[in-house]
Amino acid sequence: MSETKPGFARDWIEFTDPNDELEIYKCDLTWLTSYWTCIYGDGCKGVFADRPNDGCCTEGAMYSDADDEARVLKSAADLTPEMWQFYMESRPKKLGGDLQISEVDEDKERKTRTVNGSCIFLNRKGYEADGFTGSFGCVLHHLALKEGRHFVETKPDVCWQLPMRRSFETREVGDREYSITVIGEYERLAWGDGGNDFDWYCTSDSDAHVGTEPVYISNRVELVTLLGQDVYNILAKYCDERMAAIREISKRSLPFFVIQHPATLAAKG
Repeated sequence: MSETKPGFARDWIEFTDPNDELEIYKCDLTWLTSYWTCIYGDGCKGVFADRPNDGCCTEGAMYSDADDEARVLKSAADLTPEMWQFYMESRPKKLGGDLQISEVDEDKERKTRTVNGSCIFLNRKGYEADGFTGSFGCVLHHLALKEGRHFVETKPDVCWQLPMRRSFETREVGDREYSITVIGEYERLAWGDGGNDFDWYCTSDSDAHVGTEPVYISNRVELVTLLGQDVYNILAKYCDERMAAIREISKRSLPFFVIQHPATLAAKG
């Protein structure tokens, strides 16, 4: 199926941070209770049609800050030539130097290097070499699985957060100013003009809305990392109640008063 049209109406919930009365969370329930799941290696078409096996890794990953880059550098030091296709390309230029995993883009922003047209951490499908036993896909993801960790600890921030989108707003009410943290879907529109260049994008396509659990459960670790456990617990309660309402509405064939993700609805047939 083709992607659903962008810009559709959504259900949102707002609640106050239990630890800070001036912090408000605004969360997209339509997205968080959808059944999107990453289908890399199992139907993902890649954002560019001529590189379907790259997924969303073609252009490398922008670092969020120096700490993000340092964490990725530390993870890369644990990779071996058996795991990583581009192990040799990452070797320091001089003894004791940093691994060569980063570069600067045209806007002078630091990001992961691209090698042969894609991220240095992406093992390419079909690659074979003496001693190489790794599989295709993100080697930092594979590292986390091998060590029994979650990939939020090994991958760049932007990689483990996608397609979750955290943004920030301020709201003035009289003399009081509230900080609003917004949690939603990193849909195609969120990329700005660059989103128009993607040949395919997963969050709005029914092919990727085939998860066994809704996003707020399947991406619990990512959400707890972004929000903290106390805030996540409140959000999960609202999502639980919404899922129960959807089941009740469906069971009784009542009028539909909640907005479900159109790609999830399409996936259900």
